[in-house]
Amino acid sequence: MAEAAGADGAAGAAGTPGAAATTTVGRGGATEGARATGAAGAVRTDHTGRRSAAARRHWRAGFQRGVIEIRHLLRNPKEMTGNLLNIVVALTLASYLSDDVPGTHVPMAHLTLSGFAAYLLFQIGLVSLPQILVTEREEGALLRLRATPGGIPAYLVAKSVLVVTLALATLVLLLGTAALLVDGPLPHSAGGWLTLLWVSALGLLAVVPLGAAIGAVLPNPREALALIMLPTMALLITSGAMFPLSSLPGVVQKIASVFPLKWMAQGLRSALLPDAARAAEPAGSWELPTVALVLTAWAVLGFLLAVPLLRRAARRESGSRLAQRHRRSTGDARTA
Repeated sequence: MAEAAGADGAAGAAGTPGAAATTTVGRGGATEGARATGAAGAVRTDHTGRRSAAARRHWRAGFQRGVIEIRHLLRNPKEMTGNLLNIVVALTLASYLSDDVPGTHVPMAHLTLSGFAAYLLFQIGLVSLPQILVTEREEGALLRLRATPGGIPAYLVAKSVLVVTLALATLVLLLGTAALLVDGPLPHSAGGWLTLLWVSALGLLAVVPLGAAIGAVLPNPREALALIMLPTMALLITSGAMFPLSSLPGVVQKIASVFPLKWMAQGLRSALLPDAARAAEPAGSWELPTVALVLTAWAVLGFLLAVPLLRRAARRESGSRLAQRHRRSTGDARTA
């Protein structure tokens, strides 16, 4: 029995190294698997970090370029003549309006100035920006962006900074001048100022990317203004910016409600006019949640369209195309 016990003990002793070896191999495999998983996670983290750093560089470069373009604009007052002329037209028109909004005691001049403020924001984003983009494309700006890493996003940020600054400055100048010269409307409470701020910001977010997308597909600067101004003027008439929307046919109201100008004008009226003016609205209320929803939808659509279209326009640019356009423009100038 002792010999059997000794044999069993020897067998157990002999089996122990195998078990230990098996345990060691298992731990080694787990360790290698953990290292591989950690390495993959580190690679993903590194890629994410690089993308985040690149995005920050694009935003920083875009803001810096936007500030430079604002300085150039301030040094060239001729480029601001169109916006100043629009303000003069709005003030002149308001000075000749003496009636009240139907069903209220709110001056019609106040409603017109509120709508014209929305129209100026809309025009700067949807008319001025496409013209700038088309002109710079003709001058070879998009061709240069092809050789710049992250050039398109930074370019779009810069133009957004320029246009938003120009639009807000125009809005402040219009409302301030109107308040001084023709007793124009201003917000009556802190809530009104807050509404004015978020409607203006969201309205610009809705039209600036859309204007960039339009500018990417327009043929040339000579045709850009003609192709944009006619639809813009039609929206000005049908969106209730100049007179109560409830006075228009129902079909026109439904068509206008698809586009952002109608909701921008309605949001600014809610900020600038007293609550009594709600009686002239088709729904009898300001519908601010709907204003926010529609403008947000247009902002998302514009951003989804702008970057791909600008990249496509940049890819299609080449030195031969640029030279051909220059020869054509030179020939047209000589013919004229």
